[in-house]
Amino acid sequence: MTSTQSQSAQSAIRTRPEAQVLIIGAGINGIATFRDLALQGVDVVIVDKGDYVSGASAASSHMIHGGVRYLENGEFRLVKESVEERNGLLKIAPHYVKPLKTTVPIFSTFSGVLAAPLRFLTHRQGKHQERGALLIKVGLSLYDSFSRDGGSVPRHEFHGARESLAQLPRLNPGLKYTATYYDAAMHDPERLALDVLRDGLDAGLHARSANYTEAIGMDADGVRLRDVVTGEEFSVTADVVVNTSGPWTDLTNAALGRASEFMGGTKGSHIVVDHPELLAATGGREIFFEHSDGRIVLIYPLKDRVLIGTTDLEHDMTQPIRCTETEIDYFFELVSHVFPDITVGRSDIVFRFAGVRPLPRHDDEQPGFVSRDYRIESRPLGARTGTLLSLVGGKWTTFRALAENLGGDILTLLGMPRTVSTVGLPIGGGRDFPVTDDALQVWLAANGDEVGRPRAALLLARYGTRAVQVIEHLTAGPDAPLEHASDYTRREIEYLAATESVVRLIDVLLRRTSIAFVGGTTSALVGELADVVAPVLGWDAARRAAEIELAVGILRQVHGVDLAPIERDAHAAA
Repeated sequence: MTSTQSQSAQSAIRTRPEAQVLIIGAGINGIATFRDLALQGVDVVIVDKGDYVSGASAASSHMIHGGVRYLENGEFRLVKESVEERNGLLKIAPHYVKPLKTTVPIFSTFSGVLAAPLRFLTHRQGKHQERGALLIKVGLSLYDSFSRDGGSVPRHEFHGARESLAQLPRLNPGLKYTATYYDAAMHDPERLALDVLRDGLDAGLHARSANYTEAIGMDADGVRLRDVVTGEEFSVTADVVVNTSGPWTDLTNAALGRASEFMGGTKGSHIVVDHPELLAATGGREIFFEHSDGRIVLIYPLKDRVLIGTTDLEHDMTQPIRCTETEIDYFFELVSHVFPDITVGRSDIVFRFAGVRPLPRHDDEQPGFVSRDYRIESRPLGARTGTLLSLVGGKWTTFRALAENLGGDILTLLGMPRTVSTVGLPIGGGRDFPVTDDALQVWLAANGDEVGRPRAALLLARYGTRAVQVIEHLTAGPDAPLEHASDYTRREIEYLAATESVVRLIDVLLRRTSIAFVGGTTSALVGELADVVAPVLGWDAARRAAEIELAVGILRQVHGVDLAPIERDAHAAA
């Protein structure tokens, strides 16, 4: 089995198998570090055993947030950095990061006041006590204090039961207060990460990347890599090897012969439901609250669906990561706690996903109290001269700052100066993004003639100002909407397959588009997408069939999307 796309991605690395820096793990933190180093002119390579952003980074709650609950852990540095980065991302990635109004239903006044200092000092849960209004008020006041840079988002508000129920009448009538504050929504995390990656690649030929390329060991020539699709192996020599493989960090280090016990991640699961009644009940806000077990959970309107999450469970990284039926029952319980007259059932679920947070090893510390901050562990590379850096921790909100810190350490090891700061530097399609109605109308007037303004507006929302390149491709030849997903066209899918390192059909369904996330996947659509992608990537009939089978299996086993068998038809011979 061959893959034109994966071979093309790897060719620049195989042709010149030396680099100053090799990054293993292309989640958001690895990709952001790649971008940071590429902008400094560092000869840098990044690889991942799967698709870009297909691991822990693909299982986020779709939020960019300051982490108000981290205050209780005493992680003030992290909260300050997170709020500053949240405010920054609203400006440099406005195409994917938007203000998110968040409401906390509160059922008591003083509860938790005495227990909070004990949790702060010991990081032990003890007997659970609900966080009451006074404790939440103190926390949000502190939270606001970190946002004094010009008010990227409004300060919090408190309301009593009457006003709260007037605003959100489907909330539990037993509440006493609500607190409302702003964080930020991340509408398309995978596409945001692809933009970050593209920024790095656009820096020049010194920046190279390959997905579906696994680090399997060390040999005399450096780090041994394997093409996951073809099985072919080759080696890359680097002065600094950076392990950003998230919850798999210890497994990657073991493969490199540098065993470690840094990680202790916890599993978090989510479900996506198509439930208009629940969607309307949220009033367009995220409902963020404490469930009866003390777990902080969320109900979040997104893409005309509702995202519900998340859990915090210990997980063995050698085992599959799945959202279980028990977790789904838990989600139904939390919905009934906040919206007692709304019923959500399994038939409403259109997608489910789970991931493991890249948290540090925490032994007997309660999962909810494990630090969400990050650190960098440095060791000699081993038999070869060089340094192995392992990233422990990290989260979506702080990826830019983390990359700048990690990049700074790498530059020091290389003896190179920082020449470019990423503070305030627009990301991908966030560059020149129209953030006012007037600017939007100007952009649509300039780009909507051939595809129409509604279509141009949709593409702008989907790709930011990089929609200009997409529109150029769409209008360069005859095009037509997909029969089974009319929001997309054939040439649009061809463009994604040709320019965004698509290797497998599932990459299109899960990460280049939102089709699977919103429950838009059907058997007919999977076959249609395969027909469009196959000629672009040079698939024969056997490869097309194998990609369909793989995609359908992943959707069923990992995401709970059970499609009817796809019948072979005339297209199968394409």
